[in-house]
Amino acid sequence: MLDIKFIREHKDFIKEAARKKRISFDVEALVDIDEKRKSILTSIENKKAEQNKCSLFIANPQHLGSSYQKQELIEKMTVLKTEMKKEEEELTEVMKVWHDLMLQVPNIPDMSVPEGESENDNQELRTWGDIPAFSFTPKNHIELCEMYDLADFERGAKISGFRGYVLKGAGAQLEFAVWQYVMNFMVNRGYNPMIVPSLVRRETLMGTGYLPQGEDDLYKTQDDEYLAGTGEVATMSYYAGEVLDKKDLPKKMVAFSPCFRREAGSHSRDTKGLIRVHEFFKLEQVILCEASHTLSVDFHEELLKNTEDIMQELGIPYRVILMCTADIGLGHVKKYDIEAWVPSQNTYRETHSASYFHDFQARRLNIRYKDDEGKLRFVHSLNNTAIATPRVLVAILENYQQEDGSIKIPDVLKPYMNGIEIIK
Repeated sequence: MLDIKFIREHKDFIKEAARKKRISFDVEALVDIDEKRKSILTSIENKKAEQNKCSLFIANPQHLGSSYQKQELIEKMTVLKTEMKKEEEELTEVMKVWHDLMLQVPNIPDMSVPEGESENDNQELRTWGDIPAFSFTPKNHIELCEMYDLADFERGAKISGFRGYVLKGAGAQLEFAVWQYVMNFMVNRGYNPMIVPSLVRRETLMGTGYLPQGEDDLYKTQDDEYLAGTGEVATMSYYAGEVLDKKDLPKKMVAFSPCFRREAGSHSRDTKGLIRVHEFFKLEQVILCEASHTLSVDFHEELLKNTEDIMQELGIPYRVILMCTADIGLGHVKKYDIEAWVPSQNTYRETHSASYFHDFQARRLNIRYKDDEGKLRFVHSLNNTAIATPRVLVAILENYQQEDGSIKIPDVLKPYMNGIEIIK
């Protein structure tokens, strides 16, 4: 959500942002309804002032020349009350439209974000690591999981349906090892560890920008609550409605949570295995900082570096992608994707997303701080995946497979594997 004053004064910026993001949005309709909102509010305030003036005269009869004047004022107040009630009812309806349109206003992408029509226009910034040159035909992660009883997809589907899975044995230990390693890594870099809920209220998803546009990909309960698809939702909402001390900024958090996505519209993609599942786990990096574009840019690069360092320590080849305007969300200012090399598919697959939003989310969630002049400002927010499992296991298992069929454990994970250094 952007400041309505900024929107009114910079309509061309909003129109251009919508065009670049390939989003259909009528900023003129918002400005028109805002004028109507302001007009009704002004009228109501004027009537309240007139009503207060009448009340003052009635309460002090010495100001009245006759009882007739008193009766006249009482009748006037009755008329004012009736008109105010009608306008307040109209304002309620106007505010519904106004609020709905405000939630559709796209954030303005950074000038460094390339313009594009689709994901095909995203730009590769760099790659890291040597693509493994196997002297044999590499197996895919499903074959490796079945060979060493690391996962059970048939029973997983029996238990939870399509895309269900059960990690077991060394597969389960490997996932725990990844969580422990990444959590320790992030804590050592000064991030506050949290375990946050997956079950969230609608307001938390609205605040982070996942609603109303992303409703189709969310699971909803019979109590009108939702299962979040990322720990960012609950972590951002932790400070909703609060005023933070500037001296406590930035807030750096790493949050663990189960995550759920319906994967709506992707039923024919990655139907087997661990790449695209309905239930998974994430360690999410979240930063709240002062309202400074320079700080947002710096922290965005910090979040990206954290992830690159993790991938390098894991020894997984990857590339960094700068997302084009058509492939970033409504609230994003800029976004990177990090994609891990998957040998069996001979391509990179997305494993992390690093984004910053300026005050887009903070306005929705009403997270503020007082600056040095005592003025209330909305914080800026950023996030990036630290690690997402089980998807990253795909890259680990496939890149570390050996000619004899065994699978090495990355060195940084060995301390968490209860003595297992190789799966064979």
